[in-house]
Amino acid sequence: MKRMEEERVHTFHIPVLGLAFSIDTPIRVARFGISSVISLVDDILIEQMRKHYCVSLGEPYVAITPKEDDHRARRITEYLNLVHRIVQSQIARMKASMFEAGSDIVKYFEMLPDDSPLKGVYRRMVQVTDPAVRASLQDELRLKIVPGAIDVNIMTKLNKTNLGPDRKELPGEYSDAVAGLRGFAKSDFSSAVVLSAGLNPRVYSYLGNCKEFLPDQNGFFRKKVILKVSDHRSAFIQGKFLAKKGIWISEYRIESGLNCGGHAFATDGLLLGPILEEFKFKKNELVAELHGLYRKALQEKGIAHPATSFDVRITVQGGIGTANEDRFLRAYCGVDGTGWGSPFLLVPEATNVDDETRKKLAAALRSDFYLSDASPLGIPFNNLRGSSSETQRDRRVADGKPGSPCTKKYLVSNTEFTEQPICTASMQYQTLKINQLKDSNLPPVELNDRIQAVTEKACLCEDLAAPAFINIEPASGEPARATAVCPGPNLAFFPDIVSLEQMVGHIYGRMQLSMRDRPNMFINELQLYVEYLKKEIKKQLDSFTVNEQKYYSVFRANMLDGIAYYKSLIPNLIEETEQYRVRMRNELLCLEQELLDIIIPAARSSQPSVQR
Repeated sequence: MKRMEEERVHTFHIPVLGLAFSIDTPIRVARFGISSVISLVDDILIEQMRKHYCVSLGEPYVAITPKEDDHRARRITEYLNLVHRIVQSQIARMKASMFEAGSDIVKYFEMLPDDSPLKGVYRRMVQVTDPAVRASLQDELRLKIVPGAIDVNIMTKLNKTNLGPDRKELPGEYSDAVAGLRGFAKSDFSSAVVLSAGLNPRVYSYLGNCKEFLPDQNGFFRKKVILKVSDHRSAFIQGKFLAKKGIWISEYRIESGLNCGGHAFATDGLLLGPILEEFKFKKNELVAELHGLYRKALQEKGIAHPATSFDVRITVQGGIGTANEDRFLRAYCGVDGTGWGSPFLLVPEATNVDDETRKKLAAALRSDFYLSDASPLGIPFNNLRGSSSETQRDRRVADGKPGSPCTKKYLVSNTEFTEQPICTASMQYQTLKINQLKDSNLPPVELNDRIQAVTEKACLCEDLAAPAFINIEPASGEPARATAVCPGPNLAFFPDIVSLEQMVGHIYGRMQLSMRDRPNMFINELQLYVEYLKKEIKKQLDSFTVNEQKYYSVFRANMLDGIAYYKSLIPNLIEETEQYRVRMRNELLCLEQELLDIIIPAARSSQPSVQR
């Protein structure tokens, strides 16, 4: 069976970063063969970016307004097609350019991993003195230039039902995630949609009816599916659901539960190392079982099915910080590639971050990165202390006007006070909720805590999109937009704003960026899980149920199993120094004792048990 994907020249990708931060990253880095991911949540931002690039490049721009049929999907299609055209034009210019110092074509080959066969051809070209041989090698190199993938991300849970001009509900195919999927499916180029945030039957069922995701007679997929997962069980359940609908998963993108950016989906104490070990030894079993279901589904659709399974990539992201860690993940853990996300927030050439926020990120220490309750979705959200979004939120509370205007409505979900869902970060909801709490005769301390929990929610729709608007809007007398930023805690160890070449050089070990003292990535995640467990138990200290007691006991047991695995792993860190391995063992012992010292309260008999 032929490979289902184009050739990749880099071993890493840049995952989706918020709403704005990677909205135009392909335009910035795809010409260098670097793959990246665009968020499809905010079609308003997407339309503004399309306008910006059309105007700046002299292309005609015709607005797609909310009054037009299927405007969300059409906006996404047109923007993705524009990004594709821009990247193709960049590649054409690069192929026609001279191999001169400082040129993009030289930068393309210099940034390749040192063990790349293509890099070997480039080195021979640089060293050869015969003009004819040199020209021949240059022609060979030009032919082998390929852009990085322009992939897209859809958070499947963000699938709000939309209203038409008559204020009546539109059919399900016009809901946010489904429309986003359709917009991607209709775009011109071949790439992948990254599905995240768990299984959504409506979205997955729609996907099963999209012919764009079926293989052609040569086994080539014009549109592919990447599944972001937290563990092997999640991969199997979702992969099975999709395989039965005739959808093949080309890549399982494993993400650390807590050592990542954006929303954090904590596992039940399952740590990244053991999760990777399970994928390593069960990959063939997973692929074989899903392929059987997939073949049957294609047969039912009347489509020729492959005799052998397609390729499946396993990649990992979340908390990777050094070249040694990157190589260990690929060599020992057997992953096919890695994702480096938050560190690229410090690379102006790669990400759309306003200058003020980027400087704050570089200066921030570990204590400035924290897991917050700022998301209206009710999911833990990685946050930066002192962001302009936090400052604006606190000012509104101090002025007696908590909450934000809700104009985009991507995160509306609450119907506690209204028939139509509203957002818990909105002025409307927070005013209603605070008034309700004040009328509840709660003790002053509890009332204050409950109100603070309400006002902690931030308008992520506006504030995660703000950097792009700040960077493309002309300066005016209007107040500056407030930026929310959602970096992974690993960014605390990166103190400098750096160039694209420096970051790529750091990933491949050609140079070492200046870094604050930093433990191994597995230790970082383990520390985060210990802190998370303590915090969660403390929240429910006075109301523990039988099920909660069982849940947290299993949670801790899984973590202890993970620690035992890491102890056995230390001798395999052969590229690290003995001092490094000793430090890691000592840190594991300390965290193990800290975990054992956590007291899981007995269940209160008066409390009914609840299902998690």
